[in-house]
Amino acid sequence: DGPEDSNTQSRSSNVSETSHQGSTIGEDENNPIFTHLDKAGEEVSMVDVGDKVVSKRIAVARSSVLFPPEVMEAFGLFSDSGNNTNVNTSEVIGPKGPIFATARLAGIMGAKRTSDLIPLCHPLPLSKVHVDIRLEGNRAVIDCECRVTSKTGVEMEALAGASIAALTIYDMVKAVSHNV
Repeated sequence: DGPEDSNTQSRSSNVSETSHQGSTIGEDENNPIFTHLDKAGEEVSMVDVGDKVVSKRIAVARSSVLFPPEVMEAFGLFSDSGNNTNVNTSEVIGPKGPIFATARLAGIMGAKRTSDLIPLCHPLPLSKVHVDIRLEGNRAVIDCECRVTSKTGVEMEALAGASIAALTIYDMVKAVSHNV
């Protein structure tokens, strides 16, 4: 089971003073289009980033979880007028505890463990992970920002953090409805 209506988006930026193109390191050994594959497209390997320039990198990913009416009602997220304009949109408390706080922590942990989950992802010394979750109507919107000063980007960590936070929200409300 998983959040069928969740979506994830990412944007990243290299904020170094030096501009440089994507790596061509290993093109003699690797496929120039698919850098994790050899020329025959049969063997996979981690890209060699050893000669790349160290720079400050930032990535932000967004995911969202759509709550059906039964979840909104069960957690008291509708006001008397039927909308959530008078409801605390920064936290939702359920039987398992604070849902958004737990999801924020899970998102941070997920970003930190990305290289353990994605086989060819470089382990990175993250300098910052921030997960923001807010309720917009019947949708929990999750933004995960990751920062690193390294030789490779940090977008996979931001995507992992936003995704794990969304999965955690689903896990904490699925007892009410699997239609999340």
